[in-house]
Amino acid sequence: MGGFSIWHWLIVLVIVALVFGTKKLRNIGEDMGSAIKSFRKGMQDGDEPSKPSELKADPPESAKTASESDKDRVER
Repeated sequence: MGGFSIWHWLIVLVIVALVFGTKKLRNIGEDMGSAIKSFRKGMQDGDEPSKPSELKADPPESAKTASESDKDRVER
């Protein structure tokens, strides 16, 4: 009552292929492969230290156009 031999695994593989079909098994394999790739990429991205985000200041008043300064006057 030991482990399974190669013949046991081949019989199981044939039964699974008959039940699910080769196209569905191929799709499942592709989905699993892409999930593993994205998981590995996420793990590698998580190891890198994050860069501090740069905050951008508003442009100086002199850089605003005439229409923008008119809008500011109307809002006030």
